[in-house]
Amino acid sequence: MRVDRVNLYHVSLPFLQAFPHALKSGTIAENTIVEILGNGGVTGYGEGAPRPYVTGETQESSIESIKLFLAHPHFPWDLEDISQVWEFVDSVPEGRERNAALCAVEMSLLDALGKKEGKPIIEYFPLGHFTEKIFYGAAMPLGGRDQILEIAEFIKGLGITRIKLKMDRDFKKNSEMLKVIVDVFERGCDLKIDVNGAWDLGLSLSHIPLIEEYNIRVVEQPMVPGDQGLSDFSNILKELNVKLMADESACTLEDVKDLVAEGHYDMINVRLSKCGGFRRSLRIIEYLREQGIVFQIACQLGESGLLSAAGRALSLLCRDSLYYDGSYDRFLLRENITLEDVSFGPGGEAGPLGGSGLGIGVSNENLRKLSHYSETFPNPCQK
Repeated sequence: MRVDRVNLYHVSLPFLQAFPHALKSGTIAENTIVEILGNGGVTGYGEGAPRPYVTGETQESSIESIKLFLAHPHFPWDLEDISQVWEFVDSVPEGRERNAALCAVEMSLLDALGKKEGKPIIEYFPLGHFTEKIFYGAAMPLGGRDQILEIAEFIKGLGITRIKLKMDRDFKKNSEMLKVIVDVFERGCDLKIDVNGAWDLGLSLSHIPLIEEYNIRVVEQPMVPGDQGLSDFSNILKELNVKLMADESACTLEDVKDLVAEGHYDMINVRLSKCGGFRRSLRIIEYLREQGIVFQIACQLGESGLLSAAGRALSLLCRDSLYYDGSYDRFLLRENITLEDVSFGPGGEAGPLGGSGLGIGVSNENLRKLSHYSETFPNPCQK
């Protein structure tokens, strides 16, 4: 298949309502879309979710990175075999500062090749840990008592009991949110808290009584990467048998190797856009398996159905993931760019999407309506 041109888009995806956390509060998600147009009418799509507080990327820097990728000598303008995709990905230098961009490009190539060959992208990966069914958990934003109560009752009505709650710097607010959730679920929920690096050692230690009282299973990224107080907090959580999970600290395989060597974190959050796509995410996961360290597969807040579909594929390839977060499409977004709804079902249940490539289609009308920038790059080999 000859790639005739590549279109790049900045899209703004509106939320149904604001979904604040400790580092960001907003009503839209700013993502980057890659559209590959090949001969014979084959079209492949990919998405990156650049977040300055995660990989340091913005929509603008992500586009610049993609332009560099398109000019790279290993970019497969003539795409005939999966080995060309891996050769290209492996030729890109390691580093978090281009991970969302690389994720978008790799995904678009996989989607296009899968459609050309008539098979789902899952078939391009080892199937030793494949499963036909997973169960997603639910994420809850920072909020007041009434909002948290409404969301918790809605989640309970969906039959979901695995909950991730965003935490604030305000101890009193955090305590109130946790109490509401535990009361709604009558202590029958598996509860994680996600701090997004907002605490220092003092705040972390002050929350120990809440962690014990509400039987919190996992504490995600309590401090910014490199905080010197992490060691003390980690030792206390180990005594309580509570898992400490790295997120923003773990964007590359080298990050993960360093964290494992330090020994403070005992769980890693893997997200496609954060980690640079399938190839690099699966290398991280394989390393964690070798080290006997658990992981979860999750998403960036505000992914369209494209990243939801890709995250579904990665999740199904990893039946040993401890948790799954994602496929929130209809529960979070007011408008989407995909034709199909990639949301999970009752109880958080989800399976393969079917079809070739990512298994979903894109609404050209919505893609263009939700875009505030686009640029086209023709195949440089064509006259």
